[in-house]
Amino acid sequence: MTDQTTLSASNVPTPMFKDVMIGFIGSGVMGEAMIAGLLKQQTVTPHQIIAADPLAERGQELQKQYGVLTTTSNLEVAHTANIMILSVKPQVLDKVMHEVRGQTDTVRLVLSIIAGAGIHSIADGLANPHVVRAMPNTPARIGQGITVWTATHEVPEMQRAQAAAILNTLGQEIYVEDEDYLDMATALSGTGPAYVFLFMEALIDAGVHLGFSRRIAEQLVIQTMRGSVEYAAISKEHPAVLRNQVTSPGGTSAEAIYHLERGGLRTVIGRAVWAAYQRSVALGAGKKTAKPARNPEDMSGDR
Repeated sequence: MTDQTTLSASNVPTPMFKDVMIGFIGSGVMGEAMIAGLLKQQTVTPHQIIAADPLAERGQELQKQYGVLTTTSNLEVAHTANIMILSVKPQVLDKVMHEVRGQTDTVRLVLSIIAGAGIHSIADGLANPHVVRAMPNTPARIGQGITVWTATHEVPEMQRAQAAAILNTLGQEIYVEDEDYLDMATALSGTGPAYVFLFMEALIDAGVHLGFSRRIAEQLVIQTMRGSVEYAAISKEHPAVLRNQVTSPGGTSAEAIYHLERGGLRTVIGRAVWAAYQRSVALGAGKKTAKPARNPEDMSGDR
């Protein structure tokens, strides 16, 4: 994280987090983003956060920047936390669950942001039924993300409210009843930034091909993307309406869009998102079978 977050331990936490310890097992990029968001919004104080990382040096970095408690022991987090956040890599999840299984008596809520890890497999693996599964995306690192989440039936209303408050520190949050929607969110919003960055890269390369320096092409594209997204959010119009507003008959936009449509842009995007969804389902250890693929060509007329 580039922002320096400072918060005095004397600050009063949000009432629903009074006397609550939040523990992180895994304190990488997204874990740090959550720590920074919690402190920036004064949801909790630094002394209400404990973060575990196998590298002591990483813990020292977090302690120096945020003033939080750190450890190299996952068990210490499990024994200390009331809310335990799982933010490790998927390939080490089984090891972590085996290590702390049956050791989470003080944990009233487990919040997992691990891609592909099903909510019931986590509940079974930890022997703790109070599990929330969430899918944030990359812009959460600057507090501009969107997170789709769900919870087991055993999670009480207070803990659901706490989960929503924690996820709100990353940007916006959307609760869904059906866990299947998290695989869909993985394909659309979780992977979405990759689609946007690829489109930006293509526009920048096109600008360089036209004759702009790469620096100017990047500036033009980034501000155009930023402004377009903000304009769409404020106007609340459907993207098709906004596109028509800047597309004059026989004009430059009309010519460019003709070639994008002729090249099958909508179809390629539809296929890519569907492929990402199927991959997300597969990563869930075969817990369910992907539904029959919808014909991507049928998506071209959707509005």
